[in-house]
Amino acid sequence: MEFLKNPKLEKDFYTRELLTVAKELLGKLFVKINDGKILAGKIVEVEAYHGSFDEAAHTFIGKTPRNQIMFEEGGFLYVYFTYGMYFCCNVVAGKKDEGAAVLLRAVEPVYNSEIMAENRYGKTEISKKEFHNLTSGPGKLCIAYDITRKDNGTNLLENNIFILDNTKIPQREIVTTTRIGIKKSVDLPWRFYIKNNPFISKK
Repeated sequence: MEFLKNPKLEKDFYTRELLTVAKELLGKLFVKINDGKILAGKIVEVEAYHGSFDEAAHTFIGKTPRNQIMFEEGGFLYVYFTYGMYFCCNVVAGKKDEGAAVLLRAVEPVYNSEIMAENRYGKTEISKKEFHNLTSGPGKLCIAYDITRKDNGTNLLENNIFILDNTKIPQREIVTTTRIGIKKSVDLPWRFYIKNNPFISKK
């Protein structure tokens, strides 16, 4: 668990401009500690959302009980339920009242993948295909990490769910595309992923 010696990202990382935060989250380690069990994965795919002009952002309609954590300053976890079956988790970014966040679309399992597999598949022995599919999507990621509505509003500076610094991904290794699975503001090139990583949700 050498990675636990990596410094935790601090508040000033999260309160910067949205797209800067989104790109620099790539390669960082997303960690959850629950009942002493540590789950960790490298962030390999993200999408950015900004309510000021982005119609796909939950905050575009203004503040509601559901999205109010997105209006806090950067450094909190925003968890929402979608399609009546999946949770998705987002890293709130920017200044207070901006309504900006970064959706974690996929991570590469780094530690305790067998616990993630138990959460996802109900078994610890999985195939290579199942391993690559383990956390390759926002809903899959939340199931593997057992992230639910109870985690909404988590302060990422604390010790339950947090993000550790790690090797910075060079710009030449970052692929930029439009976002997936939305019907509004579809032309914004706000999806970023690590080139050739086998754990991303869709090439």
